[in-house]
Amino acid sequence: MVGRRTERWRALRLPLTAIALCAMPLIAGAETVAARHLQGTTHGYLELRTAEGQVAAIGDLVQVVRGDRVTTHCTFRFKDGSVDDETTVFSQRGNFQLISDHHIQKGPFFPHPMDLSIDTRSGEVTVKSLGKDGKEEVKTNHMKLPADLYNGMIVPITENVRANVGEEDVSMIVAAPSPRLIKLKISPKGEEAFSVAGFERKALHYEIKIELGGVAGVVAPMIGKQPPNIQVWIEGGEVPGFVGEQGQIADESPIVSIQQTGPAMPATAHASESHTGAGN
Repeated sequence: MVGRRTERWRALRLPLTAIALCAMPLIAGAETVAARHLQGTTHGYLELRTAEGQVAAIGDLVQVVRGDRVTTHCTFRFKDGSVDDETTVFSQRGNFQLISDHHIQKGPFFPHPMDLSIDTRSGEVTVKSLGKDGKEEVKTNHMKLPADLYNGMIVPITENVRANVGEEDVSMIVAAPSPRLIKLKISPKGEEAFSVAGFERKALHYEIKIELGGVAGVVAPMIGKQPPNIQVWIEGGEVPGFVGEQGQIADESPIVSIQQTGPAMPATAHASESHTGAGN
C-alpha cells in the first residue's frame, strides 16, 4: 500500500457527508457499526487467485478522504477480459454510514453480469441488465434502506468488529435480478498465523455468513443454492490491516482469494544495485 495509513484495504469497496445524513430515508432501529478505526487515503495493490492458486486478476484500491467523506474505487481486471469495478462513498463520523455504491461486474468470469447502483439519500436502487432481446433494461426501485446497509464496505466494517463481542449483523443489497435485501452475520473465529516476507505474524479470522431470509432462505440450502461463507483475515492493533479474503465475489462464480500484493521494482533499480556492489 502507498500513502497515509498504508495498512488500509478496500474494498468487497467503501464511503459519506454530515448534511446528507440528515436527509437519508433509512430504517430506524438497525444498529450501525461504530467507526473505531477510521479509514485513510491510500492506494493499494491487490491480486485475485483461483482455488488452484493461479492469478486470475489484479486490482487497484484507490481511497480518498475529504473531511468525513470516504470515496473508494476498487477495480479488478481479469486475464479473460472480465472487469469488477466498484465505487463506494460512506461517512465515518461516529458510526459508518453508506451514502452510495455503484458496482459493475461484466465478462466471462461472471455468470450473471451486474450493474447495481444504490443511493441511500433518495432510497433509489437501480439495476441495469440485458433483456431477452439483447437491449439494456433499467429498473429503479424505491426501497426503505436500513441504517446498517454496507455494500462495498465489508473489510472496513470487519476491521471494526470487536473480536470479543461475538456476532455482528449488517445488511447488504444484492441484484438477483431485482434488488433484494439480505443479512450478513460477521463472527470472529480466533487467531491464525500468516507471514510477511517469511516472518510469522498473527491475524484475526472472521467468518461472514450470508442469510437470504424469507422463503428463499429456507429453500436455498435444500437445493444447494446457499452461498458459501466468506472468510476474512485482519491483523489487529492500533491500525488494523487487511490480510486476505476468501469466498465468492458473485452469484455462482468460483471461490477465489484476494490479498495484497506489491509492485516489483523497476529493472533499472536492480541494475543500479548490482553496479554499486561491483564497485565496492
